[in-house]
Amino acid sequence: MAAPPRGGESTSDVILAAAAIAGVDRVFAIGGAQAIAAMAYGTDSVPQVDKICGPGNTFVALAKQRVNGVVAIDSLAGPTETLIIADDSAKLELVAADMIAQAEHDPVASAILITTSPRIADGICEEIRRSH
Repeated sequence: MAAPPRGGESTSDVILAAAAIAGVDRVFAIGGAQAIAAMAYGTDSVPQVDKICGPGNTFVALAKQRVNGVVAIDSLAGPTETLIIADDSAKLELVAADMIAQAEHDPVASAILITTSPRIADGICEEIRRSH
């Protein structure tokens, strides 16, 4: 598995824990189009894989398009467009987490929130800043 390091540090502990639960036995701290190329063609430190799956930004999608046929790929997805509908029963921290999770893949990704709740509407921006 390839997972980019965050802020010059190693791969997130949460991602590493999820990988362990999923049975992943090797994690490479690389991301973006570079990770796609390394996994598709292999390098001295990254073995060639059979299939590349997972989200990414526009550059990742273009890299996956380029290596399709050299290795199998899951899909050629574009930037994420997510619509979240939340009423007053929604937990603010979960709404924010869903928005961040979808928007972080690409600067042109969009996470849109529709809410009938003044509590959610008034608190979402601060909750996103706090939790990200």
